Amino acid sequence: HRCILGASLPEQISYVLAVRVKILDSKIFFIFPGQGSQYRGMGADLVEQFPCAREIFDQASEVVGYNMTELCFKDPKGQLDSTQFTQPALLTHQVACLESFKSESKGIVQPTVLAGHSVGEYSALVAGGALSFETALRLVKHRGELMGKLGKGTMLATTLDFESAIKLADKHYCGIGGCNLPQQTVIAGEHDDLEALMDDLTQFYPGKRGIRLKTEGAFHTYLMVGAAQEFRKILDGVEFRDLETDVLSNYTGTFHEVDSAAIRSRLFFQLFNPVRWVDCMEAAMDKEVEIIVEFGGGIGKEEGPENKRPNLESITRKSLKMNQREALYVPAINASSISSAAEKLT
Repeated sequence: HRCILGASLPEQISYVLAVRVKILDSKIFFIFPGQGSQYRGMGADLVEQFPCAREIFDQASEVVGYNMTELCFKDPKGQLDSTQFTQPALLTHQVACLESFKSESKGIVQPTVLAGHSVGEYSALVAGGALSFETALRLVKHRGELMGKLGKGTMLATTLDFESAIKLADKHYCGIGGCNLPQQTVIAGEHDDLEALMDDLTQFYPGKRGIRLKTEGAFHTYLMVGAAQEFRKILDGVEFRDLETDVLSNYTGTFHEVDSAAIRSRLFFQLFNPVRWVDCMEAAMDKEVEIIVEFGGGIGKEEGPENKRPNLESITRKSLKMNQREALYVPAINASSISSAAEKLT
């Protein structure tokens, strides 16, 4: 904390304590990114600095049946970008970041609201108390395997609004995979259908862009129904606990009910319905959140955890601006940012 220039020591101590009380009384929003934020080397810095992170990675290896540290740190077989491996790896890294932050902040920084984008919702449910890390990891392992095996098609990130996107998607037998911002809608479908859709996008929506995403399927659309049906069998065999903290649902864009049966069904529907992230953000802002902390993953071309940027930062800042809200944004995605976040918030 910065001390007040020219103030006496008692005044400086009073100032620091007042700032700390204000932060601890703030409404805090924890968020977790989705697929696309994985990278080779994630977590390698955490285990060097935080013993709890090493425990999380060791635990993950036992649950999934392969070496999670080797996959995340070195990816020797080039598997990290395959959905069946991406999803368990991201969950592991996000929970390792969360637990490391808890350790550094002595557990005194508690969220008011939680949310995760797509597979990140499982990390949010772990943080919210509905799932243990082991249970969430088993679920995500099956989820990733089914989505990779039964999924088909691909995804396209566009600068279209929702109404324009759905009109175009319906015409070409595609679906909406996600609504990240009012002018950022993801469309997904079969390869040939998306090609035809791209032609129409260029012709009828000049100035609008479409960028192909590297996915193994048209996630969060009707093309995932087969995977969802198989995944339901897995979900039905899992015990969910009642939530301790409010968690937002990708499927509804509103808060999960405390009831475990409702959480289970919404995770089923999430697989073949759009990620309503714009609605999740608005719901969090309606709670008047003042601090937003992002855990895990990272983006950027440069190698190494220290060179990565938070995946959801840009969307988060744009959401705040469009809703005329202000909040302190704090990344906690690698060892250095976790230490910095803990220092800043305590």
